[in-house]
Amino acid sequence: MRPVLDAQIVVIAKAPRPGLAKTRLSPPCTPEQAAALAAAALTDTLAAVRSTPVRRRVLAFDDPGARDGRPAPVELDLGGFAVIPQRGAGLGPRLAHAFADAAAGLPTLLIGMDTPQVSADLLGSCLTLLGTTDAVLGRATDGGWWALGVQDVQNADVLAHVAMSRPDTARLTEQALLERGIRLAALPELADVDTFDDAVAVAAAAPGSQFALQLAAVTGLIAS
Repeated sequence: MRPVLDAQIVVIAKAPRPGLAKTRLSPPCTPEQAAALAAAALTDTLAAVRSTPVRRRVLAFDDPGARDGRPAPVELDLGGFAVIPQRGAGLGPRLAHAFADAAAGLPTLLIGMDTPQVSADLLGSCLTLLGTTDAVLGRATDGGWWALGVQDVQNADVLAHVAMSRPDTARLTEQALLERGIRLAALPELADVDTFDDAVAVAAAAPGSQFALQLAAVTGLIAS
């Protein structure tokens, strides 16, 4: 059995509801198909985190549909996770608050639900690297980032002032951290799922994943 890492992983995610999740997959996907792919991506991500031997796991979850009283469109296995609500206006503040609200005095690695190809081994190596420095950042191929780890969650408050969802978001995040005097190490770069072409590439990188299986089903439906 692998030793438990004295750290926590936070997953920040949106409920996989049609018309609200993975909207850039439509077209060619229908809103329902895009939501099914989002659900599969989140399922794979949670499974990878659940398999990573860490002290604590947190899901920072946003579900606008639940606030409207609508039933959940899919049952998610949240076992092993402390669930906290997202708060803040805009992605940057939501990320900063997720770090702050999950604070448990532990080194913290935050990831999204857009990289279902992540594995427990990869996440473990990210945390091992975090143990040698102040922060770690994993760039995404679109210019954003897929993971940020900090020894002190207070340093993540810089995210509230970083422009998100831009081709230079990773660079701006790195700059904000370095300007605070933080020692920063780079994690492997990953592709995240924004467009349908991204989905095809990510599924190919994780052929046995729920995401890949769901994409194969969706692709068959689109072709027919």
